[in-house]
Amino acid sequence: MIIDKKTIENFEQRYRTTFINSLAGFRQAVLVGTQSETGVANLAIFNSLIHLGANPALFGMISRPDIVPRDTLRNIMSTGQYSLNYIKTEHYQKAHQTSARYDKSVSEFDKTGFTAYYQENFKAPFVKEAEVKIGMQLEECIPIALNGTILIIGSLVHIDMEDSLVGGDGFVNLSDLGVLVSQGLDAYFETRLVGRLPYAKP
Repeated sequence: MIIDKKTIENFEQRYRTTFINSLAGFRQAVLVGTQSETGVANLAIFNSLIHLGANPALFGMISRPDIVPRDTLRNIMSTGQYSLNYIKTEHYQKAHQTSARYDKSVSEFDKTGFTAYYQENFKAPFVKEAEVKIGMQLEECIPIALNGTILIIGSLVHIDMEDSLVGGDGFVNLSDLGVLVSQGLDAYFETRLVGRLPYAKP
């Protein structure tokens, strides 16, 4: 099957969205915790986490266009802090429910059964049930003119996870945790390590 650009553009909208999203493959499912200026804890699932560099330690993620209210984006921009939370596969249904469009006065923590957990001197809530909790400081928001999405770039300022997950060479064994992985907008998976290889040389 060969699909060209014009064919993609002529797909029905929802079909095209599902097709392209799932074609991008498997991605880390992460619950993003934020807090509004009025103190409402917000939680939303993202699957666009990107490693941008190790020194300084930077992660990026993509926010959809803000032509409609985007509580997560608004909270990040107003407070400058947010959390990234990796959860086990058993919580996939609750995690998916955080994508529902609740009113900004409603906390997704309350509606989905996750527990908000706070660290001293950090504004954003963490997910108590998460196996890995990462505190992020907003560094830059870059609008992408091509489609109106926004690249959110943050620096890692706090990491909370079990010592046993980190190998002698610094490798974090996420597959040992059974953390949730997603494909597209509604499919969730478990992971299994196939193998690790030495640094490749000619």
